[in-house]
Amino acid sequence: MGESVRLRAVDGIPAYRTGLVAVLDIGSTKTVCLIARCDPGQVKVVGASLRESRGFRSGTVVEMTAAEESISECVAAAENLADARIQNVLISINCGNPASITSRAVMALDGAEVTDDILRQLLAEGRARCQLDGHVVIQPMPTSYVVDESLGVRDPYGMVGQRIGVSMHAIAVKPTALANLRIAVERCHLNVAAALFAPYASGLSVLSDDEKQLGATIIDMGGGCTSIAVFLEGHLVHADVVPIGGAAVTSDLARMLASPLAAAERAKVLYGAALGDIESGADVVSVPQMGEETDEGDLRVPRSMLTRIIQARLEETFGEVQKRLRDSGYDVAAGRRLVLTGGASQLAGARELAARVLNKQVRIGRPRPQSGMPASSAGPDYATAIGLLMAGATMPPEVLNPELAAQHEENGSKGWLSRLTRGLIG
Repeated sequence: MGESVRLRAVDGIPAYRTGLVAVLDIGSTKTVCLIARCDPGQVKVVGASLRESRGFRSGTVVEMTAAEESISECVAAAENLADARIQNVLISINCGNPASITSRAVMALDGAEVTDDILRQLLAEGRARCQLDGHVVIQPMPTSYVVDESLGVRDPYGMVGQRIGVSMHAIAVKPTALANLRIAVERCHLNVAAALFAPYASGLSVLSDDEKQLGATIIDMGGGCTSIAVFLEGHLVHADVVPIGGAAVTSDLARMLASPLAAAERAKVLYGAALGDIESGADVVSVPQMGEETDEGDLRVPRSMLTRIIQARLEETFGEVQKRLRDSGYDVAAGRRLVLTGGASQLAGARELAARVLNKQVRIGRPRPQSGMPASSAGPDYATAIGLLMAGATMPPEVLNPELAAQHEENGSKGWLSRLTRGLIG
């Protein structure tokens, strides 16, 4: 999917879709539902809700009934604000050990012009080659074309040559985890129209065109896991997930301080920091103790103790991110630009610690403002949901609904594939 096309649509050029678009960002600690009304050149959020996630761990369903209830509550709240009922949703995916896969396909042209039929066959062959044993593939996308000696062709429609090739990138996930997530959504009387890798969606909402073109790494710091997405030459080129998130920090604090999880989370948010340079070592914090009914039994600890516990866990997390980037080869290839997003990225000192461990230029990624969104929803924890909304608002219907694409093929509709291709790769 061509990020530049979708961004231009949001910035004023008519979008592909009209009507309601609904998205669900389902994380380990929170679920966000956005409902927007789309008109040509305009996207306006009419319903937005955030609820605590239940029944999930590291983005994976671990208790179906609780997961279904938390999704249903979140959707119902957004529907009430929008005064509308939704049927189809786009969802984010972080479960099932996501992994990048790539493929290439080549066809002979023998001097012929590139037509819709040729592109259809080429893309079908590219998708067929995006396979990984024991996995389900989502969002297979063309990243570039080659026509004879012309490399990096963005839209080959109408060109002539002897051979044409396409490079594809897709995300492979374990089928059981994805199936359980779909079931939880469908039990809420919703149809999953499409699924996108969560940090890819975050990248759509927080990265500039230059960052995507020249190279940037998204680190999406969620509650249950930390996800990695690398963008280069305008496209997603690598994806990975580290199974450590903000909830691990809270758990560390609760164990070390013998505190209830809720109290540990509150202490982390209000007084925690990721670096000793950020906090004031002389401050003392009162932390409730497990089993104590009054505040007389609170443990008084210096803020520096909270910082040491938090910093140790985040250093481990960023260290694992660095290892995976180095193993992939994109630690250097994608440049030094790194963008932190997700709820856990808002912890004081997280940006500075990431820069120190990963040796990159780091900024906090905040999604672009959307019409109708309250100011309180402009933080990094809404980046994935807003990215999903941008994709859903501007993605061609043929991409959102594969059955429609198949129907167009059967009916011999002309021109849909060139529109689809231009919509996919900008």
